[in-house]
Amino acid sequence: MIASIAIPSGGMASGLSMQTGRITSQPIGHYEFCKQFASECKPVKGSGAAPKVTDYGWDVIREINRAVNLSVMPKTDLELFGKEEVWAYPEIAGDCEDYVLLKRHMLIERGFSPADTLITVVRKPDGEGHAVLTVRTSEGDFVLDNLVDEIKNWRETPYSYLKRQASNNSGRWVTIENGSDVLVGALK
Repeated sequence: MIASIAIPSGGMASGLSMQTGRITSQPIGHYEFCKQFASECKPVKGSGAAPKVTDYGWDVIREINRAVNLSVMPKTDLELFGKEEVWAYPEIAGDCEDYVLLKRHMLIERGFSPADTLITVVRKPDGEGHAVLTVRTSEGDFVLDNLVDEIKNWRETPYSYLKRQASNNSGRWVTIENGSDVLVGALK
């Protein structure tokens, strides 16, 4: 059983949401992915306020996160393709961004907006780069991660947040302005 999502009470979303800033560089793997799947890297309609997610919506989020985490075997791009930074939908195996691509695709198929399902680049406590999926909600930004099944508010993860897809254009990336001030208890 997946641990439940800790959903905060209303009115607190601003402190629990990422503040994005200026346009920044698109990861090279995402650039190459966009050349192959141009329809997934375009301006997004309805990119206003983050939506309220129903209980059923949270069930869908948990179901997809767990299903993808269980069905995809972790392997590096070097192992799979013989080179680094290949972003692709995983068939049997993949690395972190491949999990993210599949989760995002599945959530969009189930009715979530591309404006609210955003690929996000983070740095793990050991300094290694990593990709997670951020789901924007009226209750804050929540993270789907291939390293854990529990879905957490981004402030409750051990990561430093660097950049993510822009909510108004899936092919553009923006900085995360309040990502470096996240306190991580494990680092103390």
